[in-house]
Amino acid sequence: MRTGIATVCLSGTLKEKMQACAIAGFDGIEIFEQDLVTSPVTPEDVRKMAADLGLTLDLYQPFRDFDSVSEDLLTANLRRAEAKFKLMARLGMDTILVCSNVATASIDSDDLRAEQLGRLAALAGDYGVKVAYEALAWGKYVNDYEHAHRLVEAVDHPSLGTCLDSFHILSRNWDTAPIEAFSPEKIFFVQVADAPKLSMDVLSWSRHYRVFPGEGQFELAKFMGHIVRAGYSGPVSLEIFNDVFRQSDVERTAVDGMRSLIWLEEQSAKWLEANAPALAAAGAGAVGTVTAARRRYPMELATLPQVAEPAGYNFAEVKAADTKGLETVLGQLGFEFNGRHRTKDVQLWTMGHARLIVNEGSSASGDNLAGTTADASPAIAGLGFDVDSPVIASARAQQLKAPAVPRKSQANEEVFQGFAAPDSTEIFLCQGSPDGTAAWTSEFGEAASEFGEGREVSPAGGTAVIDHVNLAQPWQHFDEAVLFYTSALALAPQPFAEVPSPTGLVRSQVMVTGDRSVRLVLNLAPLTQQDGSGAGQRKTYQEHIAFAVDDLVTTARDCKARGLEFLEIPANYYEDLDARFGLAPDFLATLQELNLLYDRDADGEFLHFYTATVGSVFFEMVERRGNYDGYGAPNAPVRHAVQYDLLHRP
Repeated sequence: MRTGIATVCLSGTLKEKMQACAIAGFDGIEIFEQDLVTSPVTPEDVRKMAADLGLTLDLYQPFRDFDSVSEDLLTANLRRAEAKFKLMARLGMDTILVCSNVATASIDSDDLRAEQLGRLAALAGDYGVKVAYEALAWGKYVNDYEHAHRLVEAVDHPSLGTCLDSFHILSRNWDTAPIEAFSPEKIFFVQVADAPKLSMDVLSWSRHYRVFPGEGQFELAKFMGHIVRAGYSGPVSLEIFNDVFRQSDVERTAVDGMRSLIWLEEQSAKWLEANAPALAAAGAGAVGTVTAARRRYPMELATLPQVAEPAGYNFAEVKAADTKGLETVLGQLGFEFNGRHRTKDVQLWTMGHARLIVNEGSSASGDNLAGTTADASPAIAGLGFDVDSPVIASARAQQLKAPAVPRKSQANEEVFQGFAAPDSTEIFLCQGSPDGTAAWTSEFGEAASEFGEGREVSPAGGTAVIDHVNLAQPWQHFDEAVLFYTSALALAPQPFAEVPSPTGLVRSQVMVTGDRSVRLVLNLAPLTQQDGSGAGQRKTYQEHIAFAVDDLVTTARDCKARGLEFLEIPANYYEDLDARFGLAPDFLATLQELNLLYDRDADGEFLHFYTATVGSVFFEMVERRGNYDGYGAPNAPVRHAVQYDLLHRP
């Protein structure tokens, strides 16, 4: 599949955009007219620069408001078009995007539109230019891609075809199956964009809220499947209007865009296999037959190394230059100190099957167990996941443009496959074991600790596991993170929620495996606490790790006896809790005594408590009763308010 991207997707100058597109690995670009008009670079130099960078110039756009006009306005439009055709010759481009009229259209007549488009096509043919006619979703008379295609067929000129844009089609809920009946010679260009499903006017939706494929809710694999079946073999190009992308780092956005097309290509191949016409006749098990059927189309769709979703968390890593406060909290929670690594400045703490690495590194030396970033205060630095084949899973992530994370290993030490997530968290892929053990723990030697001797561990800790991890995402990389974890780790995004906090609504996106052995919660970091950091930069916002136990009340009493500083929950919360659930007085009193929070739904109950924050990390202990699958969302505003108050106390 030939990949492309419109320069309007990116921040910066035309030169910076072209360089970023080349670095990201795109085959070609669309030149958005404003980017050229505002550039000091001549069309001839743009042409040379593209050649030097290995980029094709695939589309000049947009040419607006051509059709459905009076004769005098048509004359002016043809003069304007001729000027653009001459400009395209200087650029070495042969395809222009012409949008259906939204502003100056005054005559609703398909016969007139066909006649006017025919005159444009004839003029374009004189200059060796192809006109890709696109039905804008808000076009005055033409807003349906099938309508636009009927006009193209009525004109029947070799220089006139159609442009199919997923946003204009899917935002109007048009059926995409009719695309398969289009002649491939008449599909001149394909543009793709995703978007969240919003209730608003389509123009505003398009201009501000488009996102890269995989970051929204459109059925893009199905759309592309019909495109492939139609026999189209030209570029598949991103056209994204998004306020955040236009403010973000140009190279990083370009890489995110390329990742989205790689993901879309794979998803489209899967859709074709699952919906191949030969499937019913060949039988569901005839994978080879289905694959062969897909490959007979002109557009070849590449796939990535296939991996299963993670089987669970292997470990979480918190790092800090001064770990004393962190060690104190872990000991009070009931974690056991399992010694220091024999060659690296890291500690191992465990409770049941929950493993926490405390990284004592204070410099980016590469001598840490699972990473190289550094910060002075405690912060979540890395996550380890159990997977069937770490090497294959790592190869998939790297093909999806995930930057590799180096780690020095000595003889007889496990080699972790690692890469960096968009928020700089280091992700490590570990060989899972059926009994939940980890071979690398043997690399830690026994050592005494303040909490390592003469301390009774809570029985509830024997079955403890990492329940979920909550990572805060910088605003400009939130959608990127959702796509990253979807494509690289096969986590499934759940419907996002918005939680009130003293700093405004906090967007929360849960990513899970099918069996919920991995739950990853992505929160939009508050604006007052963001630093816009990239990989390797320090985090300045609060994140947490949650551990599940069988008996939270007993665990909380033990933690209290060891002196744990709980997040103190206001009495008003418990009055409201009583009003909502009518809990037994003794149980309600226990909750209030231990600062426990509670939630209940039709499937079960949820108890949890939080520790005070150490650096930018805090911990949560949870107990799930029955089939409760949530995270205590009604309690989140209480946590946010208490943490905000602590943060802003004099």
